[in-house]
Amino acid sequence: MIVGPYEIDFRIIVGPNVRWVSARGQGNDEGIVERIMTGIFLDVTGRKQAEEGHELLAGEMSHRVKNLLAIASGLTQITSRSSSSKEEMTEQLMGRLTALGRAHDLVRPLPDGQGEAALLGDLFTVLLAPYDSISPFSGRVRVAVPRMGVGVQAATGLALVVHELATNSLKYGSLSSANGTLDVAGTIVGDNVEITWSEQGGPEVAPPQGPAGYGSKLMERTMSGTLGGSITYAWPTSGALISIRIRLDRLAL
Repeated sequence: MIVGPYEIDFRIIVGPNVRWVSARGQGNDEGIVERIMTGIFLDVTGRKQAEEGHELLAGEMSHRVKNLLAIASGLTQITSRSSSSKEEMTEQLMGRLTALGRAHDLVRPLPDGQGEAALLGDLFTVLLAPYDSISPFSGRVRVAVPRMGVGVQAATGLALVVHELATNSLKYGSLSSANGTLDVAGTIVGDNVEITWSEQGGPEVAPPQGPAGYGSKLMERTMSGTLGGSITYAWPTSGALISIRIRLDRLAL
């Protein structure tokens, strides 16, 4: 029964499509006599789709913010354990957060409904740019990887891995030497993309002694969890040789 003014939104099926209709008017079912109703019916499908889009966007933004806060909290805890002074902690934490920020900046809509992603080559190039020589065409850091998209979650995880590797190289490897070079090359093998991180021209290296540090543990968790892959190390005296394997389906997430 509808007595008095009414406003009702409902859905109807028109062929294969669903349409939203807004009914507004005046009803008079009192005594169930004559059942008189007056009003109009409006097609409000466009408005409803826009509202649903806004709700999805708000939910996605909330999800991303919560994830970033969780990552920042975890990084703060890990960095505090591996730092010997507040200055060192500040430097390490700012470096990790900056790496996340650079990766987030690269995440943008791709054409033709391909979703949100960064390009793999752009991700490596931007993250490694601060370690390259300022002179043009120096080629201190060289990147050659397949042209493919990297999703939001994968870009965040990969940024952490690249930052940890670059930081270690700057402290102990080829990037600590003026003549050192870094080559990052990638290829697609089956359902994976395999990336080789090769350092040359730095001081002689040797396998690290003692238990793995927190940075190494962070990389291991990121590789096996977010990226669904693995990271392995070889230590020829000429420079570190690191192999990174990432599942293609995880790279798109």
